[in-house]
Amino acid sequence: MFIATLLTNPETPKLDRVTVESLRNAWGGGDAAWLDPGVAAEFPVETMPANRWEVWQGLQALGVDLVVQPAEGRKKRLLIADMDSTMIQQECIDELADEAGVGPYVAGITARAMNGELDFEAALHERVALLAGLDESVIARVIRDRITLMPGGRALVATMRANGAYAALVSGGFTAFTKAIAEVLGFDENRANLLLIEDGKLGGKVAEPILGRAAKVQALEEISARLGISVADAIAVGDGANDLGMLGRAGAGVALHAKPSVQAECDIRVNHGDLTALLYLQGYGRDAFCE
Repeated sequence: MFIATLLTNPETPKLDRVTVESLRNAWGGGDAAWLDPGVAAEFPVETMPANRWEVWQGLQALGVDLVVQPAEGRKKRLLIADMDSTMIQQECIDELADEAGVGPYVAGITARAMNGELDFEAALHERVALLAGLDESVIARVIRDRITLMPGGRALVATMRANGAYAALVSGGFTAFTKAIAEVLGFDENRANLLLIEDGKLGGKVAEPILGRAAKVQALEEISARLGISVADAIAVGDGANDLGMLGRAGAGVALHAKPSVQAECDIRVNHGDLTALLYLQGYGRDAFCE
């Protein structure tokens, strides 16, 4: 048995009953249930529809996301999340680079690295080197003035934790940022790279080993083993090429507003919904959300 979930941006509810019922009828699905009127609905289907990607593409033009996944085991016991452009709306290194006067150049490298066009570790070393000399206090200022949370993040973490799940923030960014974001959003733990500081200034280097694609998979496997659960019991979310390993290894890997190359390799793609989409995909209704 499979569950088909349709959802859209909660800020602009546009999912209507005609769309849901038309697809349910076309696929011979069971009764539809509304998880949030105008925002998310689901219905069961006995087999994976052969034309799901064709239907997905048509719904994208309407601002609606579609996910079809196995019904069994979709409520997860571990959330493992990327940070930059996933739990927050910015790339932290780009914001630091802007303070250093090299914002556009670094942002270009970041975009290419996240789309899988550049080696992640080499691109990180190149970008961090350009930050050398920045005062350490810039980090706190960037967090305060430039960083904004991705909508739905608080509800996602709080709801999953209230239902017994563990939440880990695992980033190819920097610990100075993950620590702050993890505290704000209520994550149980966070992992990232360490920016090296020399005499109160950024030294232009990052501690080895680099936390990249392989380290994110390692974190997923280590945390799952520690909790005594399978990686199938985890839901992972990210947007960049360095997230692909964990997205493919987790029981549910969600490409959230992801780069084209990342979407192409993921079965679960959310382009219109916010982070609460991960709750709807697990079957949580809006009345079950925690803040």
